Amino acid sequence: MASIKRGRLIVQVLFAALSNGYLKGFAKGRIYTGNSKFLCTPGMNCYSCPGALFSCPIGSLQATLSARGFLISMYAVGFMVLFGTVLGRAVCGFLCPFGLIQDLLYRIPFKRKIGKLRYEKPLRLLRVLVLTLFVILLPLLAVDITGLGKPWFCKLICPVGTLEAGVPLVLANSMIRGAIGFLYTWKVLLLLLTLLISIVIYRPFCRYLCPLGLVYGLFNRFAFYRYEIDSERCTLCGLCQKRCKLDIAVFKNPNSIDCIRCGECITSCPENAIRSTLRRR
Repeated sequence: MASIKRGRLIVQVLFAALSNGYLKGFAKGRIYTGNSKFLCTPGMNCYSCPGALFSCPIGSLQATLSARGFLISMYAVGFMVLFGTVLGRAVCGFLCPFGLIQDLLYRIPFKRKIGKLRYEKPLRLLRVLVLTLFVILLPLLAVDITGLGKPWFCKLICPVGTLEAGVPLVLANSMIRGAIGFLYTWKVLLLLLTLLISIVIYRPFCRYLCPLGLVYGLFNRFAFYRYEIDSERCTLCGLCQKRCKLDIAVFKNPNSIDCIRCGECITSCPENAIRSTLRRR
């Protein structure tokens, strides 16, 4: 089990470094604008991060929805469909830099970790609201006199952009520091709240707010990489659910929309009843 955790951590760190490898940007407080920015990265990684070499699929989708003359970016949608079809929400578990940050924060010792909140199911529906309203409808419909909209999710909610772009750019660029206003303060407070909660609750942004995770989760049941239960071996002991930090009843629903494919259920099963499609006999 330790080797699986270590392997996943290595992949997460390497991919985060690859996605944000433009070190000169952090030093000078400038955004990389090279040709690779035409490509998306699978996980949540802000376009405006000084080190980002690629674009965020959610940001790209909003940019085209809010631009006059474009209805929807088939590239951004096709990109998410491609990765969803192949990996499902394993993208969140292995290829998302902000997922890595939440994982590391959850490792900080705390007196009591919270497995789930009292209104867990309604709270997880917030992702649907965020995706439909802030990512799709508002950029498409809330336009100014010129017909241009705004990336409302990035502007009002996304803590990923605040951490990866807002804070580094403000620290490194004096001109941006002079333009700080209420909106930046709001975003920083939201980021701090998310980071603090991540110490107590496993991946709160992924659970309750992330629209990209919701999209990938819809493919979990059909993705090439998914989980299977050997009904002849499974004893319904529930140990997989107890070990799952997202409180998923894996023995009932191995391809839950919330599963990020961390693999802890596989290694914790005493009967070896859980396997991925990559480990079929």
